[in-house]
Amino acid sequence: MYEFCPHCGLRYEVEPGYFIGAMYVSYAISGGVALVLGFMLFYLAGDPEGWVYAVVVAPVMILIAPVNFRISRVIWLHYVAGIKYVKGL
Repeated sequence: MYEFCPHCGLRYEVEPGYFIGAMYVSYAISGGVALVLGFMLFYLAGDPEGWVYAVVVAPVMILIAPVNFRISRVIWLHYVAGIKYVKGL
């Protein structure tokens, strides 16, 4: 993630540890994805054994980690800093 916004020059990390709160947002996103995958496996695959859940959910969590990292930081910026998205900039 950039230190400064390439468009407007806004400094993203205003203090050390600013994005620690984004860790909780990331945890919620990961938990939601794992929960949805678990329900889908339960209902669509007929409640398979426990190892099937692990084999399906773990790789998905690894694959979404880079996207989750960025999305959680963006959500944290909007929630805490009050940064508003202006379409078309």
